Amino acid sequence: MTSIPSVDLRDFTSEDPIRQQKFVDAIGKAYEDIGFVALKGHFLDTTLVDNLYAEIKRFFDLPLAAKQNYERPELAGQRGYVSFGKESAKGKKEGDLKEFWHFGQYVEASEIAHYNYPENILVDELPEFNAVGKKAFQMLEKTAKHVLSALALHIGLEATYFDAYIVNGNSILRPIHYPPITKEPHAAVRAAAHGDINLITLLMGAQGKGLQVKNNAGEWIDAIAAPDELMINVGDMLSRHTNNKLKSTVHRVVNPPKEDWGTSRYSIPFFMHPVSTMPLNVLEACVTKEQPKQFEDITAGAFLTERLIELGLIKK
Repeated sequence: MTSIPSVDLRDFTSEDPIRQQKFVDAIGKAYEDIGFVALKGHFLDTTLVDNLYAEIKRFFDLPLAAKQNYERPELAGQRGYVSFGKESAKGKKEGDLKEFWHFGQYVEASEIAHYNYPENILVDELPEFNAVGKKAFQMLEKTAKHVLSALALHIGLEATYFDAYIVNGNSILRPIHYPPITKEPHAAVRAAAHGDINLITLLMGAQGKGLQVKNNAGEWIDAIAAPDELMINVGDMLSRHTNNKLKSTVHRVVNPPKEDWGTSRYSIPFFMHPVSTMPLNVLEACVTKEQPKQFEDITAGAFLTERLIELGLIKK
């Protein structure tokens, strides 16, 4: 496969069973083959996208000292600001060439203690930043719910299978700024090769070159979405749960050509996580004689903690 397949969510949300099945088959095949699709027909309108990008650019343009007022190392990067070079890919010593922000789940005050989530951090200088971030979080979560419903059908489960696990799930919206490169980065890249931790990732900002995906032949191919598309990929949790039937594909963000080092890049992934108690035990429907069970039983919360330690965001 040398390009990322494109699908339209409006086929699935239509009342036409033929269009719905076409979507289920297409996204299921794409996730078995390469683990990525470009998705049209999502729930983010152009105005919301434009406003979100404007707000995150305003935030990252703040002086470093102002941004660091919103950095909370004790939260292991779960909320607020994470400064440049703090995160590295699994197995990499070099920090990625990026800074980012985390919006987390919006849980009712009466339920915060139950889920034990940190509260979202408000940026005093930019009141619209918080409002726009929350709206985008909710529309991406709505989109992700439909994608997971289609995938449940594809693997022979009820469409509602994931619903109980993703309501108030530990999801994260991460606006990322890759600043201009000012000197030879040696071994560091904007985002080193990695697989995502979560169920699925919905990415805003893959309209230009930079994001690359490793296909089954071991070749790096460009993953470029149209302006009206989200790039959506399978994460390690979903791959594990489906016994690797749905592929969590290694991907990276490469440094631009030297003549473009002076430009910033922005992207906004939404990492759809379940609640921490979700069992990621391999589904029986995904175990066959040819594909025996590959993974030990674990909960989503325990798996997340393991991976945050590997990324250097939680210190042992």
